[in-house]
Amino acid sequence: MFAAVTAAVIAAMVLTLVRAFAGPSLYDRILAGNSFGTKTVILIGLMGFVTGRPDFLDIALLYALLNFASTIAILRFFSYRRSREEAA
Repeated sequence: MFAAVTAAVIAAMVLTLVRAFAGPSLYDRILAGNSFGTKTVILIGLMGFVTGRPDFLDIALLYALLNFASTIAILRFFSYRRSREEAA
């Protein structure tokens, strides 16, 4: 059962990577990267549950926080850059 769930999460991660590399716009690529990070958090939590190591959940929470902060930082950077280009 867990092998099937793990395979499904990995398949979703592969599809997300395809979207990240072939996304039509920059924001599609950023959101695909965020989605990939979220699926990584799910995979880390799943592996922690399967192996019986609850400390993996702490790692997953830390990774989720880093994923959120980096996505917000990247979006702000590009929105600031776009507003400066429009002003010039």
